Formats: sequence, structure tokens, C-alpha cells
Amino acid sequence: MLLLDDLHWADSASLELAAALLRHPPAAPVLTAFAVRPRQVPSSFVAAIERAAREGALTRVELGGLTLEEARELLSGTPDRDAAALYEQTGGNPFYLEQLARHGGEGGRPASADELGAPGIPSAVAASLGEELTLLSPTARLVLDGAAVAGDPFEFELAAVAAAVSEDVALDAVDEFIGLDLVRSTDVPRRFRFRHPLVRGVVYESSAAGWRLGAHERCAVALAARGAAATARAQHVARSAAEGDLEAVALLRQAGSEAARLAPASAAHWFAQALRLLPQSSMSERVELLRARADALTATGHFTDSHEALLEALDLVRDGSDEQFARLSRDCAAVESLLGRPQQAADRLRNALARLPAAPSLNRVDLLLELAVNSLFQARFDELRASANAALADAQALADAPHIAAALAVASFAESLTGDADAADANRAQAAEVVDRLTDDELARYLEGAAWLAGVELYLDRYVDADGHASRALSLARTTGHSELFLILVQILGGVWRQRGKLTQGAELLDGGIEAARLLHNTHALVWSLSGRSTVALPLGDVELALATAEEAFALSRGVEATFHAAEAAAVLAAAKLELGEPEAAIELLLHNAGGEQLELITGSPRALYLELLTRSRLAVDRLDDAARSAEHAAAWAQSVRLPMAAAWAARARAAVSLRRGDGALAAAEALSSAAAAEAAGAPVDAALARMLAGRAFVQAGDRNHAVTELRGAAAQLDAHGCVRLRGEADRELGRLGQRAHRRTAAGKVDGSRIESLTGRELEIAQLVVDRKTNSEIASELFLSPKTVESHLRNVFRKVGVASRVELARAVEVAAGDRASP
Repeated sequence: MLLLDDLHWADSASLELAAALLRHPPAAPVLTAFAVRPRQVPSSFVAAIERAAREGALTRVELGGLTLEEARELLSGTPDRDAAALYEQTGGNPFYLEQLARHGGEGGRPASADELGAPGIPSAVAASLGEELTLLSPTARLVLDGAAVAGDPFEFELAAVAAAVSEDVALDAVDEFIGLDLVRSTDVPRRFRFRHPLVRGVVYESSAAGWRLGAHERCAVALAARGAAATARAQHVARSAAEGDLEAVALLRQAGSEAARLAPASAAHWFAQALRLLPQSSMSERVELLRARADALTATGHFTDSHEALLEALDLVRDGSDEQFARLSRDCAAVESLLGRPQQAADRLRNALARLPAAPSLNRVDLLLELAVNSLFQARFDELRASANAALADAQALADAPHIAAALAVASFAESLTGDADAADANRAQAAEVVDRLTDDELARYLEGAAWLAGVELYLDRYVDADGHASRALSLARTTGHSELFLILVQILGGVWRQRGKLTQGAELLDGGIEAARLLHNTHALVWSLSGRSTVALPLGDVELALATAEEAFALSRGVEATFHAAEAAAVLAAAKLELGEPEAAIELLLHNAGGEQLELITGSPRALYLELLTRSRLAVDRLDDAARSAEHAAAWAQSVRLPMAAAWAARARAAVSLRRGDGALAAAEALSSAAAAEAAGAPVDAALARMLAGRAFVQAGDRNHAVTELRGAAAQLDAHGCVRLRGEADRELGRLGQRAHRRTAAGKVDGSRIESLTGRELEIAQLVVDRKTNSEIASELFLSPKTVESHLRNVFRKVGVASRVELARAVEVAAGDRASP
């Protein structure tokens, strides 16, 4: 069981983790319970609660106040009249009941909440806590005030510094706190915590404002003398420094920089505090702080706030500072794209380019590449080509390898989209050569190069190359803090793994991408990741998940300015609809959202894929002529782009039409051609689907032996990649031919003992346990779901007679030793 109480007090990162657990509970029998005040947490977490409740993943218990009888039970020993009075004051809130009861109820007239309590504390409760404080000696109260300034939990030495007393005096005061249960010990020696955060709030707010300022200043000085990190000193500096204190500004800026990679929300706060203290005359530093704060805000998904900070910075740029203006304009345009304003972003980039000298510069290359990407998402391929080639020329003139790689990769996209397949492959090959020569440190300087290279390799059906480059780039993005590239790399690698048959790995990666996109409110990335997740769920047999993710992606894409997203999302939803037996809906989605008969809004190999989908959808409603026309469009497109998977999908479309026309021999030949192209491209699931179609065609042609061979091969390949539902289709075809269903692993011995009783699959899993693989790692290696691995392990434990992974590993090793003995 995982129980998180008072979650409304949590930091933003913890709330994000809790929201992720709501959307994706652990794949194990774990009860997760949250206690939270919904009106005191961000709307994103409330949305996660609402979504989980709608999906039936959450049992919601709305807690009201206690009844009068329950209050009396809680306050056992309190006279009924007093209990009733306390109940009336608190509305049945247990915490408030306990606090007021500690000192006999109402007592004297409470001071105002402004004097004694933090915001939101009822005056009666503030008064109750205030009465506890009167029990302290004057010295102990002073030290307690110092502790509230020092933090929660706090070190008594720092509390002593804040209170300006000796450590011996502070230690005596701590004993007094503990005796009154105001403060409690922690597991860390010399560190203590307040009984409840509200106690600290009341103590802090009731101390004199001028005294607090001095206490924070003393803490800041003491921590500096200790050599404490800037992030530890920042809270005290921010509360004590005067406007114009440049040392304080430098410290807060350092704290923001240190926090930026792992805690961007904290970084944004420290940068804001630095801006508050910075003299108005320090324009240059203000611009840099605004840019740093904007980066942190972007990393936390606060795009509107980031945009405002960047606009403010742009307004402060002095005439003649064209390079600084260019950097800020690029950042601002990137945020505008995230806000769904690609045309505004494009106009801003062109304006910044016009202000720069015509001579090559890295700023100019950056702007041109950003403009090229903008053109891609707006499906303006001629503009994409022009910007990419201009960026490439400048990068080559500067001899900057990471930028050259990025420009070559984007130029490869442009050449492919505008019909020059040879130039596209040549640019890709050069980009790969450059990236592979760079060290990790060199590549990290402009990691976009590796990201775009992996993207174009996915687009050009070079899956093995794309896997290597995307995996390297993702690893570097994680270690170097390039969070802005994480989402695009997840989408690329998820697509690569889908095509390579690494479906379970792809599903887990895309689930993470969906979570990150939701937390960052990045609609573009969320559409991509949801669409990718749907395409992975279909071959894995989870049609309901495929439909749900596709529907959400399509709904979100309708609000995005660029048509590129909506076309892909509509096509993905059409695939799910066809699997659910709704071919008319699939046809409608494709024709009305993806560019008409030829699906002109979809580019690259995927156009052939979705033309094949349109072909099958039309066959499902007996529109043979329309289906044949879609298959011919697919063939013409494949010939135009000369990409291997386009050829594979076009051949599969033609095979489906030939099969319907009754020409089994031709259909078999076309299907085998599709399988060969898919295998050459490294797409095993698509190859298996083509082989299954070939098997059906051979049946129609009366060639039973070849039919069995192809169906058995398809079943084995689908099983190897976890496509249980599709494998079942192949097994049913084999059953009609009088063949036994495919079985991948050998059965265990019925009369065997322990290890010998395991099936082939169970033994595989047991041996991976010996290698210290986790369930998730085993699932990825064997192309199974984690839940399937758990099920197998339960059977293994029962058969072998063990209760833990350690015992199982020992049993496997002993059995292996016995077999090896002469």
C-alpha cells in the first residue's frame, strides 16, 4: 500500500508523480490512497483526479465534517456541552477539534488570523495554537521563532543563529518544544520538525516582521560561512535582501541555474526573486534573467508566462544588439509554436533574420532551422527546403559540425518531401557521418542535430540507424538537461520501436511521453504521443486503448493551427475504427481529414500505409473499384518517394485487391513482395501481416503447402513480438487447413520435478531472473507485457516450490549444475 497524506502540501514534482500514478497505476497489486484538499492543488492535478474517476480507476471518497456524535467520540472525556460548542466552532473538522480541545475550547478572545495564523487558518484554531505558544518561556519562544525561520524540518544550530542565541540555549529550548509537542524529533540527528505545517505557519506569521528580516539575514550569512549550496541560501536571501543588492541577485541567479535541470519550477521562482531585487538600470542582466526564467517556465509547461517574459526581454533589447534579439526571437517563436501560433512564430523568425547581417552566423543558422521546422509543421514544403538549404550553407561556411548535421538532416526531410529521393538519402548519409564522428560533449552542444537525424531516418524507413541515433540523443538529453528535446525524441524512438517490433518497449516509452506532454501542457507533443501509442496498441491487441488514445489525439489536433497533426491523428483513428468493424467511419475520417482521395496531407511512407488502410476499408464495404483506385494511388506514391515501406504497404494494398478479385496467385506474389520489402527494412510485424495475407492468397490459389508455410511463419513472427490477437488470426487460418495452432515454446514435463516442469517460456523467464532482470526488462526482452511476465512468474514459483526471486535463481543454478555434472 502507498498512502500519501496531506498531498496538498506537496511540491510540484511530487504532485506530478501522484498524477502519473493516477493515470498509470503500478502493474502490481498495490493499493494507492491519496488524501488531498482538491481546492488547494493545481488544476492539472484536479484534472488527473477527474480523469481517473471517469475511467473507473479511482474510488473517490468525499470527506465531510464529523457528525456531532463522532465529534464527541473523538473528544472522549470532554463534557457534552463543551464538545457541542467545539463542534459548532469547527464544523466537525477533526484537526480543528483537536487543536481547540487541547486548551479547553474557546478560552479567551482569539487574536486575528492576520496576527497569528497563516492564510486559511480559522481564527479559533489560530487562537488555540497561540495559547500553546504562551506556555513557552520567553527564550524558548524566541528560539521557536528562529526555528520557523530556519525551515521545516530545521537544524537547531540554524535556529540558534536565527534567534541570535547560543547553541546551548537553543538545545534547552528544543527540549521545551518537544515536551509541549510543538516540535518532534526526526530520523536525522540534530534535526527536528514541527508537529504540523500549520504550527510553523502560525509561529512564523506571529513573529515581528522586522525581526524576521534580520533572522533570515543571519541564516543567509551562516549558511554562506558553511559553504552551503546557493539553493539552500536562496530562501533566506530572497526574504532579507534589499532592492539593488547585486550580491543577492547573483546568489539567486546561481540558485536558479543550479535548480534549472531537476527543479525548473524552483528555478523560475529564484529567477523571479532575482528580477525583483535587480536595479532597474541593469538592463542587460535583466534581459538574461528574463530569458533564464522563460526557459524554466517553458520546462514546467507555463508557456503563457514564458511568452510574457520573453516579450518583456525583447522590449528591453537595445538597438544594435541584433544577436541578442535573434536568440530571444528564436526562443519566443519556439514558445509561440507550443502555444499553437505557428504563423506568429514564422513572422517573428523572419523579422529577426531581417535584422541580422547577411554574413553566416550561428544565430542565423538557428533562426533558419527554427523557420524550417515551422514550415514542416505547416506543410509548406518549398519554404522548408529553402530555409534548410540556407541553414546548411551557413553552417558549412562556419564549419560547425553539430549545426551542419542538423541542417543536413532537415534538408534531407525537405528533399524527400519535394520529390528528390537521391538527394534526401545523400544528405541523410552525410548527417549520419558527421554525428557519428562527434563525441558526446560535442554533440550535446547542439543536440538538435542528432534528434533531427533520427527523425529523418525514421521517415526514410532506416529503422536500425534511427534507433541508434535516437537512443543516443535521448540518453544525452536526459543527462545534460535538454528537456525541450525529450518529447520529440520519445515520439521518434516510439515510432522506431513500433516498426522494429519492440512493441512493449515502445508502449512504455510513449506512455512516459504522454505523461510528460500532459504535465507540460504541450498539445503538439501530446497529439504525437497519443497517436503513436494507438499505433502500438493495435498490433498488441488492445483495441480499446488504441481507440481511446486515437480519439483523444484527433480531438486535440482539431484545435492545433497546423493541418499536419490533424491528418495523422485522423488516419490513426481510422485504423482503430476499422479494427472495431466501422469501415464507413474509417473512410470518412481519411477522406475528409487527410487530403481527399490521395491523402495529400500525409507525407512519406505513411501515405502509402494509410492508402492501404483506405483500400481495406473500402473492401470491407464491397467498394472494389474504389479500393483498387486507392491501391493504385499507393503504388504511384511508392514509386514517387522510393521508400522501402511505401513499397511494402503499396504491394499489400494491391494484394488485398487481387485477393478480392479472385486472383490468388497474383495476390500471393504481391503479398510476398510486400513481406520481402518489410523484412529488408527491418519491420517484422508488417512482414508477418503480409505473410498472413500471402497464406490466404495461396489457399485461394489451391496451394495448401505454401499456405501453411506462410501462415506458420506469420504466426511465429507475430508471437515473437507479442501480437497475440493477430497471431490468433493466423492460428485460425491454420486451423481451417487442419493444422495445429502455433506454439512457440515447448511444454514442460508433466511428470517432471521443479525446473523440469517449466514450459519453454517459463524457463526463459526463470533464466532471465537469474540474470537479475526486472519484470519490465524481461517483458521488453521477450516482447511480453509486464502483467504476462507476472503471471508466468506466479506459475514458475508454484511449480518450482519457491517464494522469492532469490530462491528461484538458486534453484535454476542448482539444476544447471546438476545437468553439467558427469
